[in-house]
Amino acid sequence: MVNQEMTMMKPGTQDQVEGKLHNVKGKVKEAAGKLTNDPDLEAEGEAEQIAGKIQTKIGQVKKVLGK
Repeated sequence: MVNQEMTMMKPGTQDQVEGKLHNVKGKVKEAAGKLTNDPDLEAEGEAEQIAGKIQTKIGQVKKVLGK
């Protein structure tokens, strides 16, 4: 059902939602990496947060441009 709702969203909104999800996943991975003393997992979480922020911004730009 979630996939069906995601495909019905405008591309800009979908990018924003997906970006926020990546950001949250990245925060969880980063925290897990810190707790388990796993620098690779921590770095992966940080990278996923950055990717999520970029995707969220892309979605915002698409909304402004009407795409």
